[in-house]
Amino acid sequence: MFSIFKKKEANQTSVLFSPVSGKAMDLSEVPDQVFASKMMGEGIAFDFDGEVVAAPCDSKVMLVANTLHAVGLVMDNGAEILIHIGLDTTELNGEGFKALVSPGEKVKKGQPLISFDRAFIEGKGYSLVTPMVVTNSSEFAVEVLDDLDNVEEKNTPVIKFG
Repeated sequence: MFSIFKKKEANQTSVLFSPVSGKAMDLSEVPDQVFASKMMGEGIAFDFDGEVVAAPCDSKVMLVANTLHAVGLVMDNGAEILIHIGLDTTELNGEGFKALVSPGEKVKKGQPLISFDRAFIEGKGYSLVTPMVVTNSSEFAVEVLDDLDNVEEKNTPVIKFG
């Protein structure tokens, strides 16, 4: 009955900003087939030097993985965003990660979500390339902005969709 309103809201343009400062990468460049093939959804990845991942938009935290390596957000328009810190980092079982938010919490763009010990994680041999995908991207017209090389946390728009 209310699907008309949901569709109308979904047609509004929304923007995701970079959750980190560093280099943006096309998902196809991610050395993980699940992300590179866009099996998880359309998005972008980051190669960066920091130790904190911030919210790319105002949203609600839906998931903080038990292994603390990933966070799932949902926007008011229903878009679901997954930020996956590093590749194969689930194998660390949360070691080296610290959740700064909890499921159900509302967050603002730029708010820190998860911090981590870069030296520890890289010392264990893990890559910290971090994909950010819209997991329900088939429901939206997702546009990954190109000509992005260096991005600045919470200031550089990286994805537009409606």
